[in-house]
Amino acid sequence: MATYAFVSNAEDGEIATYVLNAGGELVLRGRTRAAAAVMPLAISPDRRRLYAAVRSKPFSVHVFRIDPSSGALSPHSVAPLAESFPYLSLDRTGRMLFGASYQGHLVSVNDVGSEGEVAAEPGQVIPVGRNAHAILADRTNRYVFVPALGSDQIFTFALEGGRLHAGRPMQMKRGTGPRHLAFSGDNRCLYVLSELHGGVTTFALDDGRLTEVATAPMPTSLRPGTPRGADAPPRERDRDVWAADIHLTPDDRFLFTSERTSSTLCAWRVDPASGKLAWLGAMPSEKQPRGFAVDPTGQYVVASGEKSTTVSVHAIHRDGSLGPARRFPGGKGGSWVEIVEV
Repeated sequence: MATYAFVSNAEDGEIATYVLNAGGELVLRGRTRAAAAVMPLAISPDRRRLYAAVRSKPFSVHVFRIDPSSGALSPHSVAPLAESFPYLSLDRTGRMLFGASYQGHLVSVNDVGSEGEVAAEPGQVIPVGRNAHAILADRTNRYVFVPALGSDQIFTFALEGGRLHAGRPMQMKRGTGPRHLAFSGDNRCLYVLSELHGGVTTFALDDGRLTEVATAPMPTSLRPGTPRGADAPPRERDRDVWAADIHLTPDDRFLFTSERTSSTLCAWRVDPASGKLAWLGAMPSEKQPRGFAVDPTGQYVVASGEKSTTVSVHAIHRDGSLGPARRFPGGKGGSWVEIVEV
């Protein structure tokens, strides 16, 4: 088997393919053209296709086949999307494509055909709270969760009959700015990253119901951030917290987040009984790290940076701390990282 890392480079309009070898080195295998502002990526559950959302007009999703022998991407199909989506995901069967729109304050659902093609018209377009920033099905594939950064809410949907059915949203503390999500392997916990203060909130998850357990703060000298966007009031943001992404190791022992203002990756230890987090520390990484991923063996973190032209690999130590960055050639506007073993 081989491990491939895919990195979307928004400014180049390309997706770079790397081999991640056992020693933690990234070997560039090629660059595949998509379109300007290609950003969020998603891998099909069967690991045969990669989906890439384009945030320049016309908004679209590009589908690529993944060659298991080389990791090379070949064009499969292109379909329109309802809005500009900073987050894209598939349900656990791979037959539904979800998108969350920050500017549009909505989520959408498109059917996916048996060969991976995305339907040209969404089956659902659902308004949610302000600044929807992610959409992800839980591990049972019965519930879907959407954080709305601007209104500090987590929207819950039941997934039945190929459609989303809205439940009652969870209201978080004002100024939290929930952004990205991660589920524990046993589906007992949902972890929610705050873009605006960098902390992570643990929720107990029981048959689609959320119960807040605890919030672990990010130690920092930065000040709390505020929602961004074209309608946001002017503000000097050089010292604002601006957290971005969140991922667990495959064994659920450690959790990592990225913080863009300080250009660091943050490490946390997970208590196996309660799901609560304990701070381990921060490690310098790529400049303005928006997206990163943990490899399937749990040995490495691969991170890209929106303001860098390299990609970093960090070793995950036994205690959960991260090793220093090993840098490899990247592209411009690194936005998203997906890693797959095939």
